[in-house]
Amino acid sequence: MKHRIIEGRLAYTSRKPEMIGRARGFESFMFTRHSDGKLTLRAHCEIEEPEPTVMRDIVYSVDENNQPMDLFVRLTVGDAFMGSGWLRFDGESIECESFGPSIGRLSQKVAAELPVDGFGTHPIVSDGYLLSTKTWREGQRQKFNVYLPSPDHRGATPPMIAHVKIDAIYLGVEQATTAAGSFRTRRFQFVDDGASGMAGAHPPYDVWITDDEDAVFVQGGVGGYMQTWYELVELSR
Repeated sequence: MKHRIIEGRLAYTSRKPEMIGRARGFESFMFTRHSDGKLTLRAHCEIEEPEPTVMRDIVYSVDENNQPMDLFVRLTVGDAFMGSGWLRFDGESIECESFGPSIGRLSQKVAAELPVDGFGTHPIVSDGYLLSTKTWREGQRQKFNVYLPSPDHRGATPPMIAHVKIDAIYLGVEQATTAAGSFRTRRFQFVDDGASGMAGAHPPYDVWITDDEDAVFVQGGVGGYMQTWYELVELSR
C-alpha cells in the first residue's frame, strides 16, 4: 500500500473524588497518511458520564499543508439521534450541510477568517493532532483559528458552523508511559478564559502527544468542573 495507517484506542476515566479511576467512555481512531501528504482521521467516541451520553463518529481530512478539506460528523445524545453534517473548506469559505430533529435541514456558507488552522472535531485524538500543525518553542503561547460543528464543550449539539479562537501553550518534552507503551512526548495546555467562542470558559486542558510526525495523543486531562483523564491504551502503526 502507498498509504500508512496509525490506529489505536483511548480510555476515558474520571478524576472526580467520588469516581476516581472509573471508566466513563472510550475513543477508537485511525489515521490514514497518504503518499501525497494528505491525511484522513476516522474516530468513534462514546462518553458515558456525565449524562446525557454522547456518541460521535467523524471522518476528517486535511491536505498536504494541514489545511482542512472536509469533515463528516454524526451525533447521538442520550442514545437518540441528534444530527449529522458535512463541513467543507475551499480556501476562502466554510460551508455546512446538516440535518437534525431540532434544526431540520440546514445549509450554511460563511467567508472564512484566514488563515484557518483546522476544523475542531471534538475527538480527543484530533486535539492532539491540531497542536502538531504549528511550529513551537518551549513556553510559547499561540492562538488557533478553527471552525467547529459545535461550540459545546462535549460537542453535543446539532452540526452548525461555529468559529472559535483558542490558545495553547507548549510546556516542553516529557516521557509518558501508558498501557500502550512508553513515549517521548511534547506536553501542551489549552487555555480558554471564555473569550474563545466556545460555550463558556473551559478548564485548563493538558495534552501529551508523541514527539514525532504522527503526533498521536498519549495522555491528557481536564481540570475544573470536568475532572477527566484520557489515556492511550492501544496503538498500532
